[in-house]
Amino acid sequence: MVGANASRQSRVPREQLKEAAQLSRTVQEYLAELEQVNPVSDAEMISTTDPDAILTTKGGGTAMMAYYDNYLIDAASRVILGVEATPALSRQEMVAARRMIARVEELGLRPESLGADKAYGSGEFLAWLLARGVQPHIPVIDRRHQTGGHFTRDQFRYEPAENVYYCPEGKPLRYRGQRRDSQGYAYCSTAAQCRGCPQKQRCTSAPYRWLFVHEQESARQVVRTLAGTPAYERSRRARYKIEALFAELKQRMCLRRVRLRRLWNVGEQFLLAATAQNLKRLVRFLAQRQVVPALSTA
Repeated sequence: MVGANASRQSRVPREQLKEAAQLSRTVQEYLAELEQVNPVSDAEMISTTDPDAILTTKGGGTAMMAYYDNYLIDAASRVILGVEATPALSRQEMVAARRMIARVEELGLRPESLGADKAYGSGEFLAWLLARGVQPHIPVIDRRHQTGGHFTRDQFRYEPAENVYYCPEGKPLRYRGQRRDSQGYAYCSTAAQCRGCPQKQRCTSAPYRWLFVHEQESARQVVRTLAGTPAYERSRRARYKIEALFAELKQRMCLRRVRLRRLWNVGEQFLLAATAQNLKRLVRFLAQRQVVPALSTA
């Protein structure tokens, strides 16, 4: 996260943007863009100084207007292969990752695996990677065990031929339809089935039990099986390298706050900074290849 060149006091309610546009050319351009595409953010308060910046916080710190600087690197060499600036929204990180991977594939690079933290572990992104032949070495965003002490979904048996789950007592939870808001499928028992069940207290506090199954559950299960493999562990240990690059960006290159405004300008500043980081590694690589001549004297 990199601070934007805007203050939180510069924000106004979205409905006041047209009034602010009479005094601000930046807001005029922003409103003109909104007529062409939908806004990335649905924030109620928009900065008149930099409308693309988002008020956010990280690690419990003070909230600030900011952007996300996203990198795609080769873990072996620590060379930055892709750079993408996005508003400081978590969902934009996966959008940036897709763009960077697609861009390097156009150059003929075919990554075999991708290591990332849990923020990238959504079912949609994991399925997208698997469809491209990329092994996701990413922890899955998984809430299967958040049941308040009741039976987890792992304790229910699934019968694919019937498309039915069976509880530990052998009672069926039948398919009830798709939940588009949650991007998954619902399976439910009935109150009559659960009434008088000896394990009801361990199963649910509701009149009946229901299960939610993500629509990309097959992809999520494939990624779960990768966890703990030697390749997955190597990727997990190598993830510190990208954090080291961000530390270098802020501490050595002092890019804690951007000088430019608007998303495309910020993207150019991030690209120039990443180029400087790559040049440092190029110099080191060339220096290592130089053969030191043997010296002798008589």
